[in-house]
Amino acid sequence: MTDPTVLYERRDGVAWVTFNRPDVLNALNLQARDELWATLDAIELDPEVRVVVFRGAGERAFSAGADISEFGTAPSFDAARRARLERDLWGRIARVEKPLIAAIHGYALGAGCELALLCDLRLASEDARLGLPEVALAYIPTAGGTQTLARTIGRGRALDLILTGEPIPARQALDWGLLHWVGPRDRLYDEAEALARRLLGQPADALRLAKRALVRGLDLPLSDALRLEARLRSRRAPV
Repeated sequence: MTDPTVLYERRDGVAWVTFNRPDVLNALNLQARDELWATLDAIELDPEVRVVVFRGAGERAFSAGADISEFGTAPSFDAARRARLERDLWGRIARVEKPLIAAIHGYALGAGCELALLCDLRLASEDARLGLPEVALAYIPTAGGTQTLARTIGRGRALDLILTGEPIPARQALDWGLLHWVGPRDRLYDEAEALARRLLGQPADALRLAKRALVRGLDLPLSDALRLEARLRSRRAPV
């Protein structure tokens, strides 16, 4: 039996989701995608989970992205394509209405960086490096990065990161608005815990509706977004 590639722990309302392949920089293979999907089931169905923190095992990486060792074989390609068609993992993460926090150390590249972009708040240690290097491998970001990055840091800086494929250090990512906090490695998880606890102190319905208003409203004309906000304010919107 293989070891789990994604660990799930619930502590007092906070779900800690840990990518658990430290020997390969927590690269996301098909098994990890399957286990992350099952973990999202647990998170969404558990009313006691109100905040989620993603992190990476080991000392070197949050996640270095897709496991390229699975690239290049017909069965792997077909399996990956079928998995995408049947289960839109990244879209599902984007639809989670509970607050999502990424606690990033070391490398956050490719799908690892894209997963962090799908989170609402991103904290990082000073050793973190973030980037989307897919163009160097002759393909494009496909876990939402071409859309989420520009929405987070603007068109020009997103083009810089995506077209050059060069990762940037944590302090630069903070300056660009990609991160919300940068500090010492030994404080990272304490900061994530403290942030999660602050969110737990807010009314759960208000957090959920505020996130829904912001996320959905970004893709609407302003007049429609304001009507959405009004509906959510009165809590007459469908759950």
